[in-house]
Amino acid sequence: MKRKRSEFSLNVGTSSILLIFVMLCLVSFAILSLSSGLSDLSLSKRVISNTESYYNACAQAEEQLEDIELTLQSLYDTGISRAGYFDKVGKKMSFSIPVSDIQVLSVSIDINYPDEAKNTFYDITEFRIETVGNLEYDESLHVFR
Repeated sequence: MKRKRSEFSLNVGTSSILLIFVMLCLVSFAILSLSSGLSDLSLSKRVISNTESYYNACAQAEEQLEDIELTLQSLYDTGISRAGYFDKVGKKMSFSIPVSDIQVLSVSIDINYPDEAKNTFYDITEFRIETVGNLEYDESLHVFR
């Protein structure tokens, strides 16, 4: 009598199904990678735009601070007394520069009367971004708790 050997045989249909499954997995991973890459590109563009807006506002604030310093310098150079100096300019000053629709750069300074010409005319007490107005949150995605 002949012995029957048990062999694992792979039919043509099984290998085709396996190939189709592997191809579907690869295509779905490729689509997910493309989607993730496009989302990252969109986020990067928004970050670049926000960063440019911030630094443009900082540059405008620095220009305004320079104008204030030149004004204070010219008033100081007239030889005005300390009391007259503070009567004309005050002791504090603040201004805001828009950064975006909902943010402003808020700058506050304390005015100084320098004892010597090399001392500063002001001290910056606040230089920060503030949110103004109402924020609109996207609540369209309902998450179960």
